[in-house]
Amino acid sequence: MNELLTTLNAILASIISPGTAALAIAAIGLNIHFGYTGLLNMGQAGFMLIGAYGFVISITAGLPLIVAVIIALIAATLFALILGIPTLKLRGDYLAIVTISAAEILRMIGRSSLLTSVTGGSNGLTGQSYRGPFTDLSFLGDGQSTLGPFTYDNTGSNGWWVRLVAWSLVAIISLFVFLIMRSPWGRVLRGIREDEDAVRSLGKNVYFYKMQALILGGVLGAVGGIMFVLPASLQADSMGRAMTFFIWTALLLGGAATIFGPILGSIIFFALRLLVQGLAGQFVPTSIMNSQQTEQFSWIMIGIVLMLLVIFRPQGILGDKKELSFNAK
Repeated sequence: MNELLTTLNAILASIISPGTAALAIAAIGLNIHFGYTGLLNMGQAGFMLIGAYGFVISITAGLPLIVAVIIALIAATLFALILGIPTLKLRGDYLAIVTISAAEILRMIGRSSLLTSVTGGSNGLTGQSYRGPFTDLSFLGDGQSTLGPFTYDNTGSNGWWVRLVAWSLVAIISLFVFLIMRSPWGRVLRGIREDEDAVRSLGKNVYFYKMQALILGGVLGAVGGIMFVLPASLQADSMGRAMTFFIWTALLLGGAATIFGPILGSIIFFALRLLVQGLAGQFVPTSIMNSQQTEQFSWIMIGIVLMLLVIFRPQGILGDKKELSFNAK
C-alpha cells in the first residue's frame, strides 16, 4: 500500500512539474506546425535546444534575463528560416527530413568537445551557472510551502516559483493559440492543411503563411526549451531524437488541432509512464523484472498505447476526426 501511495504521489507531482509544462509548451508549438498547418516537423527538439542554448549562453555571458530570452527567440526564428526557406515550397516530407537532420546537427554541435567552453560539451552546463537571474525575480520568498501533498522550496531550483511561471506560460500560450486560430490568419492555416492548392487559388501566399507557422511553432518550442532547463541543467542529449518522440507522443495522445490536447497529452504521457513503472515495480518480482527493466517496460507500454490510439482513435483523446484531413483520407 505504501508503494502504491508513493506511485500516486509521484504521478500527481509529475502533473504539476515544470518538465511537464515545458513538454506541453513544445507540443503546443508542434500543434501549430502539424495540427493546424500540416507541417511535418520531426525536429521540434532542435527548436527547444537552440532556445535553451541561446538563453543559457546569453546569461552566462552576463546579459540581462530579458535580453537572453529575446536572443533565444531570435535564434529559433533564424533556425526556422534556415529550415523553411529551402523546403516549404516542396512536399511535406522534405521538411520532416530536414528538421530531424538539423536537430541532430544541433545536438552534435552542442556536445562537441571543441565548444566545451561555450556549451559545456557532452557534460553540459549546470543550472547554477544560469538560473540566478530567473530565481532573483521570485516574489515567493525563501523557505518551503506545502500545497496538498506537495512540499517544495518557494524559490529553489525545482520549487514553486518555476512551477508557477511554467504553468502560467502554458495558460497564456494556450489562450494566445485559441485566439489566433479563430482569427482569419488561423483559418488560412487550417485551409492550407486541408487543401493548399485551394487556398493558393484564392490569392493567398501559402509559402508565406507556412513560414509564419513554422516560426511561431519554433519560437514556442524555444520557450519550452528554456523552461525545460531552468529547473535542471542543460545537456544536449536531453533534447535529442527521444525528446521529439516524446513531444509527438504527447500531441497525438491529447489530439492534434485542439487547444488542450497537447497539455492533456503531456500530462498523460508522464503519468502513464510512472503508473506502469510503479505497478510493475510493486507487483512484478525483482527476479523477473528489476527496476531498470520496469522503466524500460513503461516505455514499451507507452509505445503500445500510442499504436492502439493511432489505430482505433487517430484523432487523439480530444481531437475531432472530421477536423484533420490526414484522418479522412
